[in-house]
Amino acid sequence: MSTHAAVIIVLLGVGGLILGIFLARRSNHNRAERLRTRFGTEYDRMVAEHGDRRGKKLLEERERRSLTVTVRPISAESRERFARAWRAVQSQFVDTPGKAVIEADRLLEELMSHRGFTVGDYEQQTSDLSVHHPSVVKNYRAAHVLAEQQRHGNATTDDLRAAILQYRVLYEELLGRPVSYSNEVKL
Repeated sequence: MSTHAAVIIVLLGVGGLILGIFLARRSNHNRAERLRTRFGTEYDRMVAEHGDRRGKKLLEERERRSLTVTVRPISAESRERFARAWRAVQSQFVDTPGKAVIEADRLLEELMSHRGFTVGDYEQQTSDLSVHHPSVVKNYRAAHVLAEQQRHGNATTDDLRAAILQYRVLYEELLGRPVSYSNEVKL
């Protein structure tokens, strides 16, 4: 083999390696962008909490698991029943804000169950919500933390107000339309 042929083979090998690295990085970038688009702020939270590679892997596992969750549509009758229950929670907030937040947490769990989400396991609930409703899972996490603080007697009235407002965002999303607030108690 001549020296020129050996140099050409080495250059082709190096060029192939560089191309492979470029394509792998591009693929990883596309994967990250797809996940970031799908999960929004949940992507950022997972990467910050678990690191880049592990966070992405966990989000992809959520996507695969979500194929086993059948999110059911909500009937008009059920939508109205849940809307009435939500208005009652908001009315309760005026006199007993702590109880209202606990009731809002319970009511949302009931609504999630009605829609087909896993209930009883908070981490699985938030995982499923992050796939189907990524724009509101952050609200749910924050509200749930405040509800837990209330259960332990550590929540202020401002915390409780924030929790109700955050729950309401998720509530509206799960109902599939804004709740009618014509008789709403202003918080």
